[in-house]
Amino acid sequence: MTQVSDDESKSLYIAAIDIGTNSTHLLVAKVDPALRTFSIALAEKITTRLGEYDGESAGLTELAMDMTIQTLKRFKELANSYQVEQLLTAATSAVREASNCTEFLQRVKDELGLDVDLVSGTEEARLIYLGVLSGMPFGELAHLILDIGGGSTELILADGRDARALTSTRVGAVRLQRDFVKNDPLPTRRREFLQTFIQGSLEPAVDKVCRRIKPGETPILVATSGTAMAIGSLVASEMPKAPSKLNGFTLSKKQLDQLLECLLKMSPEERRNLLPLNDRRAEIIVPGGLILQTTMEMLGVDELILSERALREGLIVDWMLRKGLLEDRFSFQSCIRKRTVFHQVRRFAVDSERSERVANNALKIYDATQGALHYDKGEGRELLWAAAMLHACGQHINNSAYHKHSWYLIRHGELLGYSQAEHLMVAAIARYHRRTLPKKRHEAWQTIVNKDHRKLVYEMALILRLAVAIDLRPDPVISSIRVKVNLSEVAIQLVPERLNQSLDLEEWSLRDCSSLVTESTGKKLLVSSV
Repeated sequence: MTQVSDDESKSLYIAAIDIGTNSTHLLVAKVDPALRTFSIALAEKITTRLGEYDGESAGLTELAMDMTIQTLKRFKELANSYQVEQLLTAATSAVREASNCTEFLQRVKDELGLDVDLVSGTEEARLIYLGVLSGMPFGELAHLILDIGGGSTELILADGRDARALTSTRVGAVRLQRDFVKNDPLPTRRREFLQTFIQGSLEPAVDKVCRRIKPGETPILVATSGTAMAIGSLVASEMPKAPSKLNGFTLSKKQLDQLLECLLKMSPEERRNLLPLNDRRAEIIVPGGLILQTTMEMLGVDELILSERALREGLIVDWMLRKGLLEDRFSFQSCIRKRTVFHQVRRFAVDSERSERVANNALKIYDATQGALHYDKGEGRELLWAAAMLHACGQHINNSAYHKHSWYLIRHGELLGYSQAEHLMVAAIARYHRRTLPKKRHEAWQTIVNKDHRKLVYEMALILRLAVAIDLRPDPVISSIRVKVNLSEVAIQLVPERLNQSLDLEEWSLRDCSSLVTESTGKKLLVSSV
């Protein structure tokens, strides 16, 4: 029987904030490290309307930003009252697409001290999958997960082991209401146009998931999000015996069609009088419902199951995976960062053996030089590893300036499990492992807006530069490296593969980094070999 230590048996609290297009949500979860589970201690939602962009600038409005910052302040205080171990904050489509995204995130940092992770569409889909899976057993059955948000719709094909297809489409309830709904109730021709637009927008996502459904499989459709839950509430409210909870509630396509026909005939005022709907949901329920209806038609499914869990729970699950607090059906997802990096290594035909040597040496230098070459407390280690594995991916485009091409390929590739800020840092670390140091005019440097992130990139890039410097030849000649640090020096000793093997080339290359080490850290770099 496994013995559980006192520290492992103590429950702890984790909070997740989801800054969405229509609303900002807070979730406080009570995590049981011994049982490796979590329960919801608190769930709060405030409508902040970030998706109602300024018409001229296509940016977040001052009113919406002020309201969101006040909400975040309140949520931070609530989370702190639970003495949370970690406060995870993520923003989705409304923020990532806004012209003033950077200014808003900096304002949140300056006023509240919160670092907001800008989540990409694909990463958002992965987190939704984790959240749904945490509250619903999939087993070996394939499931289609549909999340209709304010600014985007995520469609995922997955089973209990992994997500087979992750898609995100820029069509959402708030976006459609803002761009297309000028008259309400919708005229018939406008409704038909909207349905055609939704279908055209979703076709690539539907095609992708359908191609990955195995022969003989009939996936179960799971719907999550405010739109799906609101529609479920409306249907349930008409039942003789309403269900006690909506999680797991089954909704038929026929029920959805009948409900939409009624909603389409109503004015906004009439929809606001429906008890399950708040004022804002009443405004966007029709375009959201049309997305749900059109998707079901495109997938050819007759019913769906509602899930109350989604992105916020996914943030909690992802944190628990990183801390080694989840096993069983999440075991495959726990190594998502490594798997996505290895996928990119294969995609860009990187010499994997050589990149692994560089990565291993980079981590050895990192572990031995905390407080000397870097002051990172652990966050940068995985970023350094990823950058080391992918630093040479641009070589097949142009060898002389491959670091620039590596930055571009990493920057625009998929790195699941990494936030957008972490993704940008991985790309920048790879960019600055050779040649020039960061300059203000560099696009790679401009994308890193956080001062602490820039410091981390600079330190990790210096370590990667050293690791690359000692791997000049296609075949390995170094069996290991030894690193020692004192107040004024960093000493790196190279151990050859074979006795009496000359490492003059590697020593010369490493010494070429001496001036940069001294300039960056004030320490002298000593290089030797056995």
